[in-house]
Amino acid sequence: MDLKQSVDTIFPQYQQALKRLVEIPSVLDENGVKPFGKNIQKALEEVIAISEELGFRTFTDPEGYYGYAEIGDGEEMFGVLGHMDVVPQGDLSAWNSNPFELTERDGFLIGRGTSDDKGPTLAAMFALKLLLDEGYELNQRVRFIFGTDEESLWRCMKAYVAKEEIPSKGFTPDSSFPLIYAEKGLIEFTLTSHQVSDVDLVCDGALNAVPSTASTSYDEAVIEALQSLDYPYHIEGDRIISEGVAIHAKDADKGQNALVHLAEALHKAGKTNDLIKFIVEKLSNPNGTLIYGDVEDEVSGKLMLNVGTANFKENIQTVGIDIRFPVTYPVETVKEKLNKAAHQYEIVVELFDYLKSIYIDKDSDFIQSLMGAYQDITHDTVSEPITSGGATYARAMDNVVAFGALLPTGVKTEHQANERISIADMKVAMEVYAQAFRNIVIK
Repeated sequence: MDLKQSVDTIFPQYQQALKRLVEIPSVLDENGVKPFGKNIQKALEEVIAISEELGFRTFTDPEGYYGYAEIGDGEEMFGVLGHMDVVPQGDLSAWNSNPFELTERDGFLIGRGTSDDKGPTLAAMFALKLLLDEGYELNQRVRFIFGTDEESLWRCMKAYVAKEEIPSKGFTPDSSFPLIYAEKGLIEFTLTSHQVSDVDLVCDGALNAVPSTASTSYDEAVIEALQSLDYPYHIEGDRIISEGVAIHAKDADKGQNALVHLAEALHKAGKTNDLIKFIVEKLSNPNGTLIYGDVEDEVSGKLMLNVGTANFKENIQTVGIDIRFPVTYPVETVKEKLNKAAHQYEIVVELFDYLKSIYIDKDSDFIQSLMGAYQDITHDTVSEPITSGGATYARAMDNVVAFGALLPTGVKTEHQANERISIADMKVAMEVYAQAFRNIVIK
């Protein structure tokens, strides 16, 4: 079959399905219906509806933690793991279009979730669909598993693993090609100070994204400090809004942290307390060098530290941090050094979440089947399997790896304003997924 032609034929249907999902602002809301809010539930229901339209058998967890779509027969099951939740839009003024409306411009599809992870999940589904439409038959069941809490605590996958059948192997289309064989450890903490303080600092968002904004009450001294530090800001009513550059926490040293910038300005202006001092003196370096020194390994690179959230009140101040540490660096050392540093500032450290690192043999038959599919379609025999600081569902189950959908020449835009996918690149990704399915699950 001509895969390229088949992808071109099915792509408008894919784009329409993606439009339906992007229009749902499926951001975590723990005060809403079901476990994660009405919009995440709506997105789960919508992807299930799309799956049924494509001919899949479906199931939705009655509690709302996950759903899946399955096709084929047999004892063995291949899994594809994707998620329907997204991070918040961030600074709306940084977007060139509505983040929750699929916009086509200059060869891109733009909107929150286009690259992380609604777009890639649907691309894999439609890749399998086009094979079945051509008359190919499966040698096993294929199950697309839809998570709802990937951007937070992975409670969706924990519920799935506790209650459902586990695939013998699979992939998650939630990273980069050619293939991710190692992922850094991920650990997140809540830091709390009970100092009586009138310092005002607010930063809402996700721990796994460098914040693009943070705010404090209007104060001329803080404005002067921001100006002297050459940090961008603007005024909204009676609030000073510090401006940064959002990026995924796994690449924290490539962003500009608005929260850290504002903390430094507050400190410089004399508006400080123990937690402000701790941010400035111990957390401000995105590679964590002020606590850990230079931490790096050959397999997975440098440690990354992101100060992601803050909520300061008169007698309780909290900050949330996200740390991605190299696969050879012990998690106990991460905890011990943070606790030791925080103790000096009378700050309480509480574990919020932890995902162990993964490291998989690059020479296994499964990995080689996926790499072969990528190379057959792209003719790229130079790119090697890579490591990542991202946390994908590959950690949720054994024998699952991160596979696409971003090509090596593509631009990473997940968690950023104007999140987008290249139409041309996504078509190539669909061809790669189709070829991978042919290599593994087709008779």
